[in-house]
Amino acid sequence: MLRFTVIIFIFITIGCRNRNSDTIDVQDIIDKSIEVSGGNLYSSCNISFTLRDVRYELENNSGRKILKRIINNDSTTILDILKHNGFERTINGNPVIVADSMAAKYSNSINSVHYFAYLPYGLNDPAVNKKLLGETQFGDRQYYKVEVTFDEKDGGEDFDDIYIYWFNKETYKPDYLAYEFNVDGGGTRFREAFNERIINGIRFVDYNNYKASKNISVYELEALFKTKELDLLSTIRLEDIEVNPDNCN
Repeated sequence: MLRFTVIIFIFITIGCRNRNSDTIDVQDIIDKSIEVSGGNLYSSCNISFTLRDVRYELENNSGRKILKRIINNDSTTILDILKHNGFERTINGNPVIVADSMAAKYSNSINSVHYFAYLPYGLNDPAVNKKLLGETQFGDRQYYKVEVTFDEKDGGEDFDDIYIYWFNKETYKPDYLAYEFNVDGGGTRFREAFNERIINGIRFVDYNNYKASKNISVYELEALFKTKELDLLSTIRLEDIEVNPDNCN
């Protein structure tokens, strides 16, 4: 009887190991996605691109990030700089005073554009909470479905936003994302990545940006996208992308 019990225990143990070998931790998904998309280059390279006629620049300076936005309008050049210690604006090289409320608005806008441009980098920030919701399918491709929320501390003004990312199980790249936001009346968006290109080792994509015709939860967007019930709101294209290879490590 003892021998029989031992044999049963061995089979159960092996079965459990086999089942566990099919599972993956959500942190592994994020780590692999960042690695295949650019890895450490995100934190060492200087990057710039144009979005809707506005120039954006990321400067990595001794471990600190400096985010910039440059708006050229006829003879006026507005330079917005977002650092760890606050927001600055110059017009034609001259510093100007910006009200705190407007500085917060500008900072949020600049941060948002840079955030989307460098995805999935940023998903390992300290304030990010990740949860694997399961697996799903788009067409004939399998995806990991990951929910992302944020702590209030260090989570920014939009810490209560909810994101969902769909990571291709073969490539680990985030081909789709959706989010629920509360500013400006709130709403939801669903983004479909396209036009992938690798520039000096870093992945960049453009997006088809969709919205629902009614007020729904971010968790409902996947089903509506698959049944073609979302409306195309805009197309988001990054142009004139530059990755400075001289300061990439």
